[in-house]
Amino acid sequence: MCWFEGPLAAFDTETTGVDVEHDRIVSAAVVVQSESGAHPIVTSWLVDPGVPVPPEATAIHGLTDGHLQRNGRWPAPVMEELARALAGHAARNTPLVVMNAPFDLTLLDRELRRHRASTLADYLGGAALCVLDPWVLDKHLDRYRKGRRTLSDLCAQYGVELTGAHDATSDALASMEVVRAVGRRFAERLERLSPAELHTRQAVWHAAQARGLQAWFARNGSEERCDPAWPLRPSLPAAA
Repeated sequence: MCWFEGPLAAFDTETTGVDVEHDRIVSAAVVVQSESGAHPIVTSWLVDPGVPVPPEATAIHGLTDGHLQRNGRWPAPVMEELARALAGHAARNTPLVVMNAPFDLTLLDRELRRHRASTLADYLGGAALCVLDPWVLDKHLDRYRKGRRTLSDLCAQYGVELTGAHDATSDALASMEVVRAVGRRFAERLERLSPAELHTRQAVWHAAQARGLQAWFARNGSEERCDPAWPLRPSLPAAA
């Protein structure tokens, strides 16, 4: 069985914003599927972040301060459970699907530092995450296709149904199905690679993609910076 038909897990978050060093997780989901077409096992979390949720974030995911205060849990135990869940999949060598992995995994790492005085690497305990990032895979394998590459765009491109976009569970499920669809479409290029080999290659591909985007920004006078690190950005002193 090819890796894209076999067991996969997927991880997704909804947040207070897009700054991994300062924003917070307000919901998260881990979805596990034993093989393609199998019934997914879903674990989801709702978090009261302890800080106000900006209106622009609520407009995206629909989670208000009041709802999170009434129904969300305190962040510290949630981050512990999330980290242990991901560590379990790493220990079992289950590939982990994360759309735009440097965002979600880095944000989880910073939340662990904030609430558990620990890091994601500490919870992994020497085990290695094997990440499959549909954004990186699609951009490398179909690099000349024009248009945006959001999760909604990738779902449309690969014929994956996305119900309830910007819901952590729905997005995790959709990301998993996109990775399976990418694997099938580009099977001749991917089926002989193990997930571990593909993880290593994605780090190289993402770095090259970041350098290309950085050059484009420079040509257009933008000061925006592109971090080449994947799937986790190194810590900054301010995040310690």
